[in-house]
Amino acid sequence: MRCPFCGFEDTQVKDSRPTEDNSAIRRRRYCPGCSSRFTTFERVQLRELTVVKKNGSRAPFDRDKLVRSISIAVRKRPVDPERIERVVNGIVRRLESSGESEVHSDMIGEMVMDALADLDPVAYVRFASVYRNFREAKDFEDFVGKLGGD
Repeated sequence: MRCPFCGFEDTQVKDSRPTEDNSAIRRRRYCPGCSSRFTTFERVQLRELTVVKKNGSRAPFDRDKLVRSISIAVRKRPVDPERIERVVNGIVRRLESSGESEVHSDMIGEMVMDALADLDPVAYVRFASVYRNFREAKDFEDFVGKLGGD
């Protein structure tokens, strides 16, 4: 593993242990080149996923982008990071086990919406406002009004 600080090619693993939910291996590493320490995570990847965006372009699936999107939605909300990790793991697992190597961004967005609806109502509305491209207050009112009607 290359050192993220100095680029040294041969870092050493000092400690390995599973994450709390056993979905990854956490490795503490040491760089003999600059004496820095850093952490890496090793996860099982069942298949390479490609995201087909609304404009037709394709990009490799980025788990970290999914984590960032959900984290932004739940910012300053009483949601434990472990719950976010479980949501992300569940979405990734469903995508990888779908049997498809190409996944439409709409499908990912809907999975996130469903997960956030169960996780936190404010985060759900925040994500929906970006995902559904709300332009004015009326869009919020209409969306929240539909929530009350369920």
